[in-house]
Amino acid sequence: MDLGDDIPQGRLIYNRLLDEIRAGDLVPGTRLREVEIADRLGASRTPVREAIRLLESDGLVAHAPRQGATIRTLDYPEIMELYEMRAVIEGTAARLAARAASPVEIEALAALNHEFAEASDERQAAELNRQFHEMLLNAAKNRFLMRAVSSLQKTMLILGPTTLMERSRVADAQREHCAILAALSARDGQKAEAEMRAHIEAAQHVRLKSLRQSRVDPAD
Repeated sequence: MDLGDDIPQGRLIYNRLLDEIRAGDLVPGTRLREVEIADRLGASRTPVREAIRLLESDGLVAHAPRQGATIRTLDYPEIMELYEMRAVIEGTAARLAARAASPVEIEALAALNHEFAEASDERQAAELNRQFHEMLLNAAKNRFLMRAVSSLQKTMLILGPTTLMERSRVADAQREHCAILAALSARDGQKAEAEMRAHIEAAQHVRLKSLRQSRVDPAD
């Protein structure tokens, strides 16, 4: 692993572990063993320890008895609260973007949504969806809102695989994006916020359905 010269090793390893959580390579409940990570990334244990500490400060890592540092598993109330906050924050971002987004930004969002609909696989769709939401947030032009979403998005990582792993969800999400884009083009902030909230709530329903199915005993 090329750790570079300009960024502290602990921060680089932290970013690498974040990428692995995002990709689903480190799932909730996974133990983070300092020695294993250090060997795998070609680093010493000190920056690995610092990276784990940063993940813990983000709320992504917890220390379990007899297990040490593990990727956190969110309980049901936390998942509900997380989606509620996402609907509030991203809904506000859509409302502000309806006022502040330039025509070029709206066109770029539409182009991204078209790419999203044509994605060749679920991982590509998930990345394009992330870019869509990030671009819309930037179009809102509110730095405090961006900070709030950044913190929220990190917590979202430990929910596990994206709801876009279901192909039918990609088609539904693309249509929901179109409704948001129509409101942005019309400069209708109230409508843009309502459509974004509906979009987040639809993802929440898919998430809860997935969680219920994953907890069903295969013998039932």
